[in-house]
Amino acid sequence: MKSPQLVRLTEPLVRDGGELRPASWDVALDRAAAGLDRARRRGGTTAYGMFSCSKATNEVNFMAQKFCRVVMASNNVDSCNRT
Repeated sequence: MKSPQLVRLTEPLVRDGGELRPASWDVALDRAAAGLDRARRRGGTTAYGMFSCSKATNEVNFMAQKFCRVVMASNNVDSCNRT
């Protein structure tokens, strides 16, 4: 059996009962979205923050901050651009 790290490069893995198992992209993305939603509901705007990289493109950093501010309703966005 392939190690989970190698499998994760080609297909998503989800945890069931503490064990990783292969899953479809739809299942994996639904679980990720549910986890982000759960964190946002539990902790409000302080439950989520984003730190972006100065080596990413302006477009990627723009989309990251938009996701943080609009989807996660958090202004906790920072980057290392100022260093």
